[in-house]
Amino acid sequence: MNGSAPAVYIVDDDPAVRESLVLLMETEGLLARSFPSARDFLAAGPENWRGCVVTDVRMGEMSGMDLLAQVKQTAPHLPVVMITAYGDVPLAVEAMKLGASDFLEKPYAEREFIAAVRGALNEAANAEARTGVRLEMERKFQTLSASERRVLGGLLEGKLNKTAAYEMGVSLRTVEALRASVMTKLGADSLSDLVRATMRAGLDRIISSAAAETGPFPPP
Repeated sequence: MNGSAPAVYIVDDDPAVRESLVLLMETEGLLARSFPSARDFLAAGPENWRGCVVTDVRMGEMSGMDLLAQVKQTAPHLPVVMITAYGDVPLAVEAMKLGASDFLEKPYAEREFIAAVRGALNEAANAEARTGVRLEMERKFQTLSASERRVLGGLLEGKLNKTAAYEMGVSLRTVEALRASVMTKLGADSLSDLVRATMRAGLDRIISSAAAETGPFPPP
């Protein structure tokens, strides 16, 4: 499994359960692969895999909770669906606190299992999309000059162009030109688009730091 296509990774020490769940996933048109233990799954190197993990909480030498903790460290992009015994609410709550995508109580209906898995797969796909947006925004941000970054920082702080010009010791026309360049390079049609994109990409702290720079205004 090279991780090129999303799949459902089933980790359970009961061979009958593994077989039935793999069959159910294939019936739903989903790729599936099973592992007899948490250690076997981790040893297979899931760091670059796509999809989601389904695991029983109670297994042999390494529990589903231990697996959840490891996945969150080594492959945090993989949502984990936990399967718990009936009435094991405290364990389910603990699993959710540790970052589980969802949990199912035994016995569960097939439709419940399918819904939980599809929810986890959607979660993974959305995370991939957000990562793609962030990386693209970071790439665009790297094309900005030091002066453009300072102007961008001022925009995010709500400063008027004339205020930014005064603080930076440059003309209003220079700030306006830099602002237009920032909008073009970052592909933003409006200030609200610009704010939204930078916040989603997590660039606001970097930009704020650039805006706080002092000293001579750098060349464009």
